[in-house]
Amino acid sequence: MRTRRALMLAGSAVALSVALSGCSALNGILGGGSGDANRDEESGQVTESSNVGVFSVKLGDCMLDTGSGTMTEANILPCTDPHDQEVYYEITMPDGEFSDTDIDAATQECIGDAYTTFVGVAYQDSAFDVTTLVPPKDSWERNNDRVIQCIVFDPAGQTTGSLAGAAR
Repeated sequence: MRTRRALMLAGSAVALSVALSGCSALNGILGGGSGDANRDEESGQVTESSNVGVFSVKLGDCMLDTGSGTMTEANILPCTDPHDQEVYYEITMPDGEFSDTDIDAATQECIGDAYTTFVGVAYQDSAFDVTTLVPPKDSWERNNDRVIQCIVFDPAGQTTGSLAGAAR
């Protein structure tokens, strides 16, 4: 997980980052989360808490704290329930060689216009923080994993409801 404020202060995203995605094959081998959560057919929103494989986490999903280390599954739940994190934006990296430098540069989008549009206030003026779910090198190379997910959270603790438009 990459916490943007910490990375900016430390100045070295590569040294501080821990990749949190895992490959779907690993999920199957380890008996990771189920394929997907129960979702509302029209909105796609999660309707009940579920433990899912990391590749089933979608834009708009809310989840409990993922902890640190390599993530192969996530506990997602309806955003109306108390939760720790919310996926608010996705970036698809272009094909090519894996590069921590390129991934870190791309994650800057998470704290730019995408953040301001979602939260309703610029990142630097916000009470919230950002972390990312990024593809590790093995998943990039073996599974063509190119999606970076931008995740917002309140460092003060759990929230209830979406942080969309929270403007704080």
